[in-house]
Amino acid sequence: MNTNKNLPGAPGTLPVLLSHASASGRQRGRAAPWILGVVVLAVAAGGWWWWKGRGAEGAAGGPASAASGPAGAGGPGAGGAGRGGRFAANRVQPVSVMPARLQDIRHTAAAIGTISASNTAVVRAQVSGVLQQIHFTEGQQVQAGQTLAQIDPRAFQAALGQAEGQLARDKATLDNARIDLTRYQDLLAKDAIARQQVDTQQATVNQLIGTVKADQAAVDSARLQVTYSRVQAPISGRVGLKQADIGNVVQTGDTNGIVSITQTRPIALTFAVPSALLPQVSAGLKGKTPMTVEAWSRDGKTRLATGKLATADNAIDIATDTIKLKALFPNDDDALYPNQSVSVKLQLATEQNRLAVPAAAVLRGSQGFYVYVVGADNAVSTRVVQTGAVDGDWMAVDGKIEPGDRVVIDGVDRLREGAKVEVIAADPKQRAGANAAPRRARGASAPGGAASGARGEGRRASGVGAGAGN
Repeated sequence: MNTNKNLPGAPGTLPVLLSHASASGRQRGRAAPWILGVVVLAVAAGGWWWWKGRGAEGAAGGPASAASGPAGAGGPGAGGAGRGGRFAANRVQPVSVMPARLQDIRHTAAAIGTISASNTAVVRAQVSGVLQQIHFTEGQQVQAGQTLAQIDPRAFQAALGQAEGQLARDKATLDNARIDLTRYQDLLAKDAIARQQVDTQQATVNQLIGTVKADQAAVDSARLQVTYSRVQAPISGRVGLKQADIGNVVQTGDTNGIVSITQTRPIALTFAVPSALLPQVSAGLKGKTPMTVEAWSRDGKTRLATGKLATADNAIDIATDTIKLKALFPNDDDALYPNQSVSVKLQLATEQNRLAVPAAAVLRGSQGFYVYVVGADNAVSTRVVQTGAVDGDWMAVDGKIEPGDRVVIDGVDRLREGAKVEVIAADPKQRAGANAAPRRARGASAPGGAASGARGEGRRASGVGAGAGN
């Protein structure tokens, strides 16, 4: 028995091995095209993915690289950091400028004040009765003596008629008594009657004269009640909201009355300033030209009115070390209301033809206050200045600045001595491209054209942006 027939080295095993090898070769031959096809597809997909990623990166590469420049310069250790920092430092910076100029600079004192009416009156009924008519519109300006309302006058007219009738009757009695007195005097001259009778008649006449005077007073009083039934404005001013409606019975003792009137033309402003300013205030009150007072909104952005200083209080408030002042405003446009709180600017003095720059241009550093001045070559230089009074948005300065020098008011963050700048408009609405049409979204159809054309324009714009960024 041959025990080695299944061993690899046995002669009988060679045909079997050859047959297995040929079968495996045929199988590999059939599988090779499929494997090659899968590899080719994978390589093509990877190439398409790489090409797409590179295109998207190129489209956004301009802004991204530009934005990463300063970050790379400030970041730790990257090889291109130094190059990015030098590029950002040498870049032309956009700035806004305004020229220095000569102007009058006002010295002012700021305060908070309260508007108050020159006069205030509550219009109450002087007779009781039914309110029949209202002759004013809430909020309107009225004149003194103008009729505001009408109370039912019939009861007062009846009382007036009764008083007038009594007066007429007593006048007739007086006239008759006077005729009798004249007759008695003639008879006394002829010694036809006794003197006592004449004296009695004279007393009767005098008594009737008193009665007639009382009747006349009663008539005047009744006529006054009729007049009081017409409610009139006691002062000129602005009426408020009505406190009684037509048909209500108004009384003379009503607390709120019918309406209130505030005299707002002119209107007063009361405010307080430090007592240290009292010498300047006193000099201004004694001068020929009244001191100017401006009323501004509480946020200081809107000037409401301009008036004149009228007077000062007679004592200093020791609790606050301030002196109260009062100013008057014409208020023809009714911009000021009683009890309104406003910001106050009291003009103390004025510097004539003072060199001034916008307050936004003045910076503070280790060397003190300074400004950036843009030269004719669009390079900036630092000028140290001494600051003075501030008048609105302008500040008085002293230094090596001439009228007309362009000082930087916006964009100073990355400036340094000798840096090149590009001057742009201070108002963003006036800058180049501010009114350009907004960019259309990807895929949107352009007017009169296909969406693919819009996408083509977008790719070209992206290419320009990428080139500029790099």
